[in-house]
Amino acid sequence: MTTAVCPGSYDPITYGHLDVIRRAAAIYDELIVAVVNASVRKTKPLFDIDERLRFIEEAVEAEGLHNVRAEPFDVLIVEFAREKGATAIIKGLRAISDFEYELEMASLNRLQAPDVESVYLMASPEYSFLRSSGVKDLATFGGDISKLVPPQVALRLQEELTRQRTTR
Repeated sequence: MTTAVCPGSYDPITYGHLDVIRRAAAIYDELIVAVVNASVRKTKPLFDIDERLRFIEEAVEAEGLHNVRAEPFDVLIVEFAREKGATAIIKGLRAISDFEYELEMASLNRLQAPDVESVYLMASPEYSFLRSSGVKDLATFGGDISKLVPPQVALRLQEELTRQRTTR
């Protein structure tokens, strides 16, 4: 059985993430959506780990992806992959800026765990621009995010960001 991990902050999950997850799930017997719980390079997430995991679980269930599950992690991704018996780390690439960062990460991961392969899926054209941060920016100012995130995510984003605007 082949297992892969698909890491990220997923704050929140977008249809771009789901596109990569769906395509990776078709390649591997088991796909673990690994949700970082202690990022060192990003600001504090808008949603806590439990809510991000729930968003992912609801989205993959709605997609009928029975070989996908979400789990938190707070160690090196290659260490998490080894713990789970995964042979690959799956990432989506949108633009050249993603490539530069991911090339560096793949090289560092390979030094740590040469037995865990980095696999990249090019973003589908309709999602090549999509970032969670951009979705949050749109939602903050009342933009239509219904075509960018699952319905339950859109609702929670509107609730959370409206609450934050009114408490400032």
